[in-house]
Amino acid sequence: MTAIHILNGPNLNLLGQREPDIYGTDTLDAIKTACAAHAKANKIDLLFDQTNSEGELVDWIQRASADADALIINAAAYTHTSVALHDALKAADLFKVEIHLSNPHAREEFRHTSYLSAVVDGVIAGFGSAGYRLALDVAISKLRSDG
Repeated sequence: MTAIHILNGPNLNLLGQREPDIYGTDTLDAIKTACAAHAKANKIDLLFDQTNSEGELVDWIQRASADADALIINAAAYTHTSVALHDALKAADLFKVEIHLSNPHAREEFRHTSYLSAVVDGVIAGFGSAGYRLALDVAISKLRSDG
C-alpha cells in the first residue's frame, strides 16, 4: 500500500487558538482527522506527526525516506531558519510537498525566504487547512501516475 507522511513543525499544536486570524480556527487534530479520512478513502497509509523539535523533524524526514512514498511538510517557523531540514529533505528520495496555512509572501519579510522550497517538488501556501487536502491530492495523483 502507498504511504504518505505528513510532518508538522513548531507551534502547530496550538492551531485553533494561536492567531486564528492568520492560521484559521481548525485544530491540528481536526486537520489530522480530515487527512486520515481522505487517505483512507484513497487507500493510502498515512502517518501524521507534529513536534516542536527541529531534530525530531530531521529524524522523521529520514524515516519517511525509508518508509513512505511521499512526504508533506509544514515546517512552520523552521521553514525560514533550518539548514538541517533543507539537508534532510534534499537527501530524502521521495516526492515532497511543502505547505503553509498562510501565504508567507503576504507576511513579514523574514517569512519570504524558505530554506525548503528548493529541495521539494512543490509548495502550497495560503489556503488554510484546505492546503493539507490539496497536498494530499497532489501527492496521490503523482504517486498513481508514477505507479
